[in-house]
Amino acid sequence: MNIVIIGPAYPYRGGLSAYNERLARAFEEAGHTVTIYTFSLQYPQFLFPGKSQFLEEKPTYELNIKRAVNSVNPLNWLKVGNEIKKLKPDFIICKYWLPFMGPAFGTILRQAKKNKHTKVISILDNIIPHESRIGDKPFTKYFVKPIDGFISMSKKVHNDLSLFETQKPRLISPHPIFDNFGEMVTREEALNYLKLDPKYNYMLFFGLIRDYKGLDLLLDAFAEKALKDKDIKLIIAGEYYTDKKPYLELIEKYQLEDRIIQAEKFIQDSEVKYYFCAADLVVQPYKTATQSGVTQIAYHFNKPMIVTDVGGLKEMCPDGKVGYVVPVDKTLLAEAILKFFNENQQEKMIAHIKEEKKKYSWEILVENVFALHSKIESNQ
Repeated sequence: MNIVIIGPAYPYRGGLSAYNERLARAFEEAGHTVTIYTFSLQYPQFLFPGKSQFLEEKPTYELNIKRAVNSVNPLNWLKVGNEIKKLKPDFIICKYWLPFMGPAFGTILRQAKKNKHTKVISILDNIIPHESRIGDKPFTKYFVKPIDGFISMSKKVHNDLSLFETQKPRLISPHPIFDNFGEMVTREEALNYLKLDPKYNYMLFFGLIRDYKGLDLLLDAFAEKALKDKDIKLIIAGEYYTDKKPYLELIEKYQLEDRIIQAEKFIQDSEVKYYFCAADLVVQPYKTATQSGVTQIAYHFNKPMIVTDVGGLKEMCPDGKVGYVVPVDKTLLAEAILKFFNENQQEKMIAHIKEEKKKYSWEILVENVFALHSKIESNQ
């Protein structure tokens, strides 16, 4: 089949780009033709909270990526939509994660579908954003209308979709394993690369730092006396997309400076393996969530994890097997961390991880996309 994916891709950085590119490769491996339409302008710089929107490294594989979509130019939306209309792809995959993109994507998809052939499937990261803004509901409603079928990656998003649409075909297909960050390296190699002392155990908080991800909760937990007496250090690896001052003040308040390693930057793809392979435990203390790509990187590198009981996180982390699920509570989070290290849970959990992650292949996602496409065709 001829497939178009619309959304972030190289040279743009981040988990959305990594997802779209890995999905394109999975379609190509199954024998299909794929074109990714990414942005010529993704976010105006004044709206972007980070230092750069772009990757410093080139990808290690070639894909057909067209930089075409300007997220704020309605004339561009019509132009891109008409171009895709003439391509007559069998279907379009359009990721949705932020209502800001609703007008651009909604217009492009309406134009593209005028060829009376192309169907549209949206893979939903969120349908209700983590951080609400004016215009969220009308932008999302506008986006949803031209979609023919939906794939949600968690039950929460699947349920949230009913606030906007109840009739069109839909299914749940969890986020596949993020296996595009290279193979595992030894703990020794990872610690050497990051210049870390092997006498300590390490926890990892990974990814762009936003308030809803609960780094403050983790710092509160890490300051508990029982943890202070342990040879455990916390690696915080990611760029701040929020005011970092409150977090630095917590570190100073609890006198955690010597127990924290801060890699305050966007972690390039080639470096991701070192952070995960140096860590004994990955912690996701989110206050709200749908699902998380960090979980699927942890699975790839066989890393036990602690997640909070919010959104769809617990769906991906069977409690007591691949890690622990805890309420959003600093004391209970600290107790779970202590339990993991005190009871030497690592090897037992790694065995469960190796079995559990078989559920999350890209081949399964591709099969689900085609199953949904068939259902859409049979309904029309």
